[in-house]
Amino acid sequence: MAEGLVTHIERTPVDADLAMHQWQGYVDALVDAGWEVTEAEPEPSCPDSAFVEDAVVVYGDLAVVTRPGAEQRRPEVVAAEKAVRDAGYRVAHIEAPGTLDGGDVLKVAGTVYVGQGGRTNGEGLRQLRDHLAPLGAEVVPVPLTKVLHLKSAVTALPDGTVIGYEPLVDDPSVFPSFLAVPEEPGSHVVLLEDDRLLMSSAAPETAAMLSHRGYAVIPVEIGEFEKLEGCVTCLSVRMRGI
Repeated sequence: MAEGLVTHIERTPVDADLAMHQWQGYVDALVDAGWEVTEAEPEPSCPDSAFVEDAVVVYGDLAVVTRPGAEQRRPEVVAAEKAVRDAGYRVAHIEAPGTLDGGDVLKVAGTVYVGQGGRTNGEGLRQLRDHLAPLGAEVVPVPLTKVLHLKSAVTALPDGTVIGYEPLVDDPSVFPSFLAVPEEPGSHVVLLEDDRLLMSSAAPETAAMLSHRGYAVIPVEIGEFEKLEGCVTCLSVRMRGI
């Protein structure tokens, strides 16, 4: 992990033992919320492989295996593809010259927003649109210059409201409903249930704000992963029953 890629932030040392402890806390939070956890096989040669979200995009009964924009991350997709195949998903692939990172893909109801400007290129977006069109999804490009991935800047609440730390969002007007949050780590939530959210413990003001909106917030410590531009969405792919 200490050799993981960083793009928009300065590199700081990573404590591998603490990272493992934080990862286990993240897994435990998912299990406590009623989710069944399947671990993708590790890829020791890929220091960023903990960020499994980038390797596959799940929509309905289809899993689109990505082609990461960073060449050194491409071996990560092998384990992710095996996991979704074992779970019974149909599988499609992003092919060269397309690149797509799952962290650039934000699903809000039938709209799929895709970050453009970093790890995902126009051909990757075109191929994703072709794969998802038969499922009724509308794919919308989103400009991205200030962060590594789209979901480094914004995620969505269960009611469809997109949340983000506004200084890092290129164009909030892309989203029909946008809510600014007071902290950068508060931009990232994982939807556990319609009223329950997983988020970083580094955003207490945002947690309080979302609690006032009626959500139960489950905080987890992921500071070692945040040193590598990771967030709570990066560490998992939610697979609904098919």
